[in-house]
Amino acid sequence: MSERELLRLTAEIASGFLDSLEDRPVWPPASVEELRQALGGPLPPDPVDSLTVIEELAATAEEGVVAIPSGRYFGFVIGGSLPAALAADWLTSTWDQNAGLVVCGPAAAVIEEVAGEWLKELFGLPAATSFAFVTGCQMAHVTCLAAARHAVLERAGWDVERSGMSGAPRVRVFVGGKRHVTVDRALRLLGLGTESTVAVQVDEQGRMRPDALKAALAATNDAAIVCGQVGEVNTGAVDALPEIAALAKAAGAWLHVDGAFGLWAAASPELRRLVEGVGEADSWATDAHKWLNVPYDCGLAFVAHPEAHRAAMAMTAEYLVADPNAARDQMDWTPEFSRRARGLTVYAALRSLGTSGVTALVERCCRHALRFADELARLPGCEILNDVVLNQVLLRFADDETTRAVLEAVQRSGEAWMSGTIWDDRFAIRISVSNWRTDDDDVTRTVAAFGRALAAR
Repeated sequence: MSERELLRLTAEIASGFLDSLEDRPVWPPASVEELRQALGGPLPPDPVDSLTVIEELAATAEEGVVAIPSGRYFGFVIGGSLPAALAADWLTSTWDQNAGLVVCGPAAAVIEEVAGEWLKELFGLPAATSFAFVTGCQMAHVTCLAAARHAVLERAGWDVERSGMSGAPRVRVFVGGKRHVTVDRALRLLGLGTESTVAVQVDEQGRMRPDALKAALAATNDAAIVCGQVGEVNTGAVDALPEIAALAKAAGAWLHVDGAFGLWAAASPELRRLVEGVGEADSWATDAHKWLNVPYDCGLAFVAHPEAHRAAMAMTAEYLVADPNAARDQMDWTPEFSRRARGLTVYAALRSLGTSGVTALVERCCRHALRFADELARLPGCEILNDVVLNQVLLRFADDETTRAVLEAVQRSGEAWMSGTIWDDRFAIRISVSNWRTDDDDVTRTVAAFGRALAAR
């Protein structure tokens, strides 16, 4: 079979999966053990025909594939894949450019440049801001906080890239009590350690309290980094950025913003008020595979001080071909040398949507979240725990046992899928509306599934 024919048949398999999303269970039927038995076994001693491999892989693995692209998948702030982004992802794999050096893919380098500038405009970031396309918000935090580490230690007279962290001046990192765990892991990976953190008190929605931050900053003379949050992962709450930025600036601290999904509110005139002051930060981390709905994986790092960003990331070697007059070498801004050309899917998504389309996508998801909160609150014993300001809905029923049972029943039904969480020491259900496919009918079907699960108790 020719390569063209193999790819054509693979495209038909992929299209068939997408066509099935309306009716297929969101949660797959096969158990992990069943998948191990079906997919495992010894490595074949001889070659297997490519078509056979793909047909058998699709037939077997699909039994364990979660319908994440479905409009009724509401788990973990995961978006689907826009058609243009999905198609661009296929081209990304086909072209197979190593997007570390311009010489390995000039088009990939230029596309990243263009997409990065478009994103800065959407988010309202300073024009001189540098950027990097990374695997996800975890590595975006690593990239941004590496730049922060460089900058605050340089001010203290320490060259961390040359001398490392052993013997370095102490750095204190001020984080909200409800920050995402990827911030803590970034600090571990950077050698700062979680003991460097000062957990600042938050309010009932998970927002950092500016008065508590002010007191915490006043209590230290160490080099300081402040980590604000735009979109608490359970409630969607946004920190008071203007006040936090002013406090960080007065203390000589670097302000980093975790905007994994919430930063996209800046693209909406209706929601932009929530992120007022975001441009005053020193760095920002977000994901494109969340609200922009590009395929996994794609995170975004932005740094207002390109010299600190590049100093923290750039490396070179004699064999590397660099042309200072060409497009930028992406490896100078990311933790990776060899890397996927992630900018292609972002470029395709942004071109296909335009500014108005991004705005509509974000606002539509938020309207669905508000409708979820309104209709679920009418169910017996249902309590909405958060102010629904973005795309997150946090709810629970009479007690932990009932809440767990209702969630498990909805998940088992296959009608929809969302995750559980712990909020203020109580079990809760978290609905994240992030998919471009989600429509009013998906909300109706999901609310009905909750009603059936509750009635069956």
